[in-house]
Amino acid sequence: MEKIYNPQLIERSLYDLWEKNGYFKPNNNLEKESFCIMMPPPNITGSLHMGHAFQQTLMDILIRYNRMQGKNTLWQVGTDHAGIATQILVERKIKLEEKKSKKDYNRDDFIKKIWLWKSESSTLITQQMRRLGNSVDWDLEKFTLDPDISLAVKEAFIILYNNQFIYQKKRLVHWDSNLETVVSDLEVEHKTIKGKKWFISYSIIYKNSLVDNNIKNLVVATTRPETLFGDTAIAINPNDHHHNHLIGQYVIVPLINRIIPIISDKHAILDKGTGCVKITPAHDFHDYQVGYRHKLPMINIFTFDGKIKKQSDIYDYQGIKSNIYDSFIPLDFQDLDILSARDKVIEEIKKIGCLVKIEESDIVIPYSDRSGVIIIPMLTNQWYLKTSELSKNAINAVKNKEIQFIPKQYTRMYFSWMNNIEDWCISRQLWWGHRIPIWYDNKKNIYVGRNEKEIRKKNKLSNEIILTQEKDVLDTWFSSALWTFSSLGWPKKNKLLKTFHSTNVLISGFDIIFFWISRMIMLTMYFMKDAQGKPQVPFKTVYITGLIRDEKGQKMSKSKGNVIDPIDMIDGISLSELIAKRTKNLIQPNIINMIRKDTIKKFPTGIESTGTDALRFTFAALASNTRDIHWDMNRLKGYRNFCNKLWNASRFVLMHTKNHDFCNICIKKNILLFNRWVLVEFNNTVKLYRESIDTYRFDIAANTLYDFIWNTFCDWYLEFSKIIIQNGTSLEINTTKNMLVYILESLLRLAHPIIPFITETIWQNIKIIKKIKNNTIMLQSFPQYEPKLLDLKVLYSVCWIKKIIIFLRNIRNTMNISSSKLLPLLVYNISYEKKIIIEENMLFLKKIVYIKSIDILDKKHNDPLSIKKIIDGVELIVPILQVIDINLELKRLKKEISKIEIYMQKSQKKIINEKFLQNAPKSIIEKEKENFIRLKKIYQKLSCHIKKFIYASQKHRK
Repeated sequence: MEKIYNPQLIERSLYDLWEKNGYFKPNNNLEKESFCIMMPPPNITGSLHMGHAFQQTLMDILIRYNRMQGKNTLWQVGTDHAGIATQILVERKIKLEEKKSKKDYNRDDFIKKIWLWKSESSTLITQQMRRLGNSVDWDLEKFTLDPDISLAVKEAFIILYNNQFIYQKKRLVHWDSNLETVVSDLEVEHKTIKGKKWFISYSIIYKNSLVDNNIKNLVVATTRPETLFGDTAIAINPNDHHHNHLIGQYVIVPLINRIIPIISDKHAILDKGTGCVKITPAHDFHDYQVGYRHKLPMINIFTFDGKIKKQSDIYDYQGIKSNIYDSFIPLDFQDLDILSARDKVIEEIKKIGCLVKIEESDIVIPYSDRSGVIIIPMLTNQWYLKTSELSKNAINAVKNKEIQFIPKQYTRMYFSWMNNIEDWCISRQLWWGHRIPIWYDNKKNIYVGRNEKEIRKKNKLSNEIILTQEKDVLDTWFSSALWTFSSLGWPKKNKLLKTFHSTNVLISGFDIIFFWISRMIMLTMYFMKDAQGKPQVPFKTVYITGLIRDEKGQKMSKSKGNVIDPIDMIDGISLSELIAKRTKNLIQPNIINMIRKDTIKKFPTGIESTGTDALRFTFAALASNTRDIHWDMNRLKGYRNFCNKLWNASRFVLMHTKNHDFCNICIKKNILLFNRWVLVEFNNTVKLYRESIDTYRFDIAANTLYDFIWNTFCDWYLEFSKIIIQNGTSLEINTTKNMLVYILESLLRLAHPIIPFITETIWQNIKIIKKIKNNTIMLQSFPQYEPKLLDLKVLYSVCWIKKIIIFLRNIRNTMNISSSKLLPLLVYNISYEKKIIIEENMLFLKKIVYIKSIDILDKKHNDPLSIKKIIDGVELIVPILQVIDINLELKRLKKEISKIEIYMQKSQKKIINEKFLQNAPKSIIEKEKENFIRLKKIYQKLSCHIKKFIYASQKHRK
C-alpha cells in the first residue's frame, strides 16, 4: 500500500476491474434468495445532481450488503427519455447552431436529431454512476425508448384500452403555450407575485319582473380580465344577502354583449373581491368544476401558442361542439398574446365606463418549470387513464402491509392522494416519446394496435382506406410506471422476470410519491400476477429520503448558484472553474455577481478532492429520517480524514503482520484482556450495524462504523497492540497479530457497502496474510453477530482502565506535564476485583500514560495539591508536587488568568452596552452572555488553582 491515501490512484482502475470481471452481475441461481432494486431512471438531459448521488449511494449500500450475504442480487439500471426536457434541449441546440426551429423539420427528421444527440450525450450520466461506485449490471442497462421497452409500453396501452381503462375526452388541462403541450401538475410551479385586481361592471338584465330592479350593474373582481371573452356565467354565493336576490337573472358581458346567467354556487366566497365571480369554464380549473355542475357552455378563446383566437371554440359542458353563442371575437383583440390582450381589454373597458377600480393584489401565477411561460388552463382533447378501479388494489397493498413506507408518515401522504385520485391525462403533444398506438381512418374511427399492418389484418381493412397514427405521445410517467417489470423483459415471461419480480426496495423522494410511485403500484398490480393469479406488488418497501439542501437549508438550484456537483467533490475543482460552472447560462448580472461573491466566500480555494468513499460516507451519515437534510462540507472533510485514518491504521497492521503465519482466532480464557475486548466490541458493532441497515437507518450504521474504526480500533486497540508487540511473550505477540489481521479483514467487509474502494484496496493486501484465495471483497461473506461472544465483564474491565487512562491524560494536558516525567498514582478504596484488573494490566498503564508507580493506600490521602477523582467508587490520586515546579506552574496560571480577565472585560462591555443590546440579533446576544458565563467559570477554576499553589509554595518554603 502507498504511504499516503490517494483515492484518485485507486478508484477508476478498481471500478473498471470490478465491471470487467462481472462482479456486479446476478448469479441467476434460482435456489438462492433474490434481492433486486430498480434504480429510478435519471433523465438523459442532464447530469447527476446531489439528490441522485445521495439516493444511488444508499441503493448501492443495500445492494453490496445483500450481495455479500450470498443473495442473487440485481440492481437494474437505466435512463429515462424525458420527453419534454429532451425536446426542449434539442430545440434550443438546433436554434443556436442552425438558426432553425422544430417546425423546419418533419417529425422523423427531428427525432433522428434527438437520437443523434442522445448517442453523443448519454454516456455522461453512466460515467458519473461509475464514479460513484454503483455496482449495477451494465449489460442489462435499459433506456425507456429501447425497442423492448417500447414493445412493453404498446402492450400495456393496448390491454388497458381494450379493457376500457383508456378513453379520449375534451377536458381542462395545464397548457404550456411555448411547448404547445399539456404538462403534468409536477411540471407546474406556483409563484406569488405582485399583481392587480380589476373591478369590472356587468349590466344586469332582469328576466323576472317581480325582482327589485333598482340595481343596474353587478361588479366583478378579476385578475385575468382578458378571459371575459370566455365568460359563461356569474356566480353568487347563496348566503350572500346583498346579491342572492339576483340569482336567476342575467348580465351582459362587456365588449361582446353576450348574455349569461347569474347562478348560485358556493365557489363564490362572501368576503373575497365583491363576492361575485365570473365563470370561465374553459380557462380556470375551479370554474370548470362550476361549469360542469351547472351544465354551462365552455368557450375556448386561446390558440395553442397562447394568443387570442379569431373565433372562439364553443362546447357544451360535456365537451361536444355547440353553437349556443356567437363565436366571433372583436378584431382589435385577435392574435394578441395574453398580456397585450389584458392591456387592450382594460383600455376598452375603461372607454365604455365599465372599469370601476383597480387594486394592488398578491396573486398566485402558475409557471411551467420547463419553459418558464405562464401556464394556461386550456380545454383540449386528450387521452386519459381511468384510475378509480386501478387504485383499489394499490391502496389495499399498503393497507395490508404488502408494501411498507419508511418513514411511516409517508403512508398518510400516499393515502391522501390515492383516496382522492383523478383520471390521469397520459397524452402529450410532443414528437419525442412513445407515440400512442392509435390509428384513425377518414371517418375518425379509432383502431388500436402495435402497428398499421396488424390493425389492417385484424380489422380486414383494404389498402384503399387511409390510416393515420395519433400524433400525440404518451406522458413520460406512463413508461416509467411500467419500469419494475418492463425493464425485466415483460411482456415476455423470461427467467429475469421470474427471478427478480417483485423487487425488494424502491428508494425515492417524497415529491414523486403520487406521480411515479403510486402509478407504478397501480399498473404493476394490474399487469403482474403470481401463479395463483394474485396481483404482484412492484416492491415490498418504499424508502423515502429527505431532500438535500445547502448549509442554510435552501433548496439547491442553478438560479441560486448553490448547486454542488457530486463529481466536483470527488475529483476537486478550482475556484475559477466552480464560478464559471455556477454562472453558466445565467443572464441577470446582479445574480451572477451575487453567486460569484457567495462562491468565493464559501470556497476561497475551490473544492478539494475527497474521493468517492468520503462522499458516500457523508451521504450515509446524513441519511436520517428527516424531510430536509442540510449538506455540510465540513463533515465531508471530516470523513475524508476518517478514510485517511483507516488507511494509516491498515498500514500499521500490514507492517506489523508482514510474513505472519495467520491462523483462525480461538477464544481462550488465558487470552489477553484487550484482545478479548476488541473482539467483543467488534461483535457488538456488527450487531448494531446490521440492525441499522436492515431498518434503513444508514446514519446510525455510518456512525457505528465511524465510532468503532476511529475510537475503538485506531485510538485504543492499536495502542494496546503496540505495547503487546513490543513487550509481550511470543504467544501474546502471535495472538495479537492474529487478532489484528482478523479484526481488520472483518472490519473491511463490514465497511465495504459504504466505502467500497478503500476497503477493496486494503483487503487485497490483507487477504494475502489471511490466506484468502477469492478475488474480490464484494463477493466475500458479510460479518455475522455471534451471541456467544458477548462478555460484559471484559467490556466493564477495559472501560474502567480507559477511564483511568483518560483521567491521567487530562492531568498531563491541563498541567502541561511532558511524557518524560513519570506520574505517581495512588489508589484508595479499591475492591479486590479492580485491584486484580490493575495488576494484570499494569504494563499498559505504565506504557500508555507513563506512570512511575501505582500504590494502593490503606487510608485517605490529604495532600491539597494532589489531583483526585473517584471513578466507579475508586479514589485515584496524583500527587503533582513530585512532577512539577511550583513556581513555574504558578507563573503559568497567573499568565493564563490574565488572558481570561481581558476576555471577560471585553465580553462584559458588550453585554452592558445598550447599542449592542438594541441592535444585535437575539441569538448573538445570548451567545455573548453564554460566553461570559463560560469565561467566569474558567476564571474561578484558575483562581482556585492559584490559591492552592500559593498555599503549597508557602508550605514548601517552610
